[in-house]
Amino acid sequence: MKRRTFLKSGLVASVATVAAGAGLLTPQAVLAAWPKQAFESKDVKSAMTAIAGGDAPANSDKIKFENTPDIAENGAVVPVAVSVDMDGVESISIFAAGNQSPLLASFKLGDTTLPYVSTRIKMAKTADVIALVKAGGKLYSAKKQVKVTIGGCGG
Repeated sequence: MKRRTFLKSGLVASVATVAAGAGLLTPQAVLAAWPKQAFESKDVKSAMTAIAGGDAPANSDKIKFENTPDIAENGAVVPVAVSVDMDGVESISIFAAGNQSPLLASFKLGDTTLPYVSTRIKMAKTADVIALVKAGGKLYSAKKQVKVTIGGCGG
């Protein structure tokens, strides 16, 4: 390691330590706010109310599940992708009705963001995967049943 690189690294670490010690760098200032009540909800309706302000979304055929299997051999890693063919999409949230905590992911989208999200979720058992979309101040949803097999045997 070169002497100059070592000194720069030491200076940066020292400044960061002093700033953290003085309270200038706090986790609350760095971390994004998250809807704790929604993620701790035990049923889909209360989670929807906590995350989006309502629990009666209109069904929409403009919400599509992509890359989401009909049968998941491993409930610990289920790929889910949601695309939306609407204007003004504000957020997309994903729920698994059979889980103890049904809200799995929630994405807030910017005005110029393409309304598409992809993630991997954990499912406890066979259940509906629900996509909740907030667009133009209204709520829309679509669902798809995903069968979770035990050990990949179809049971």
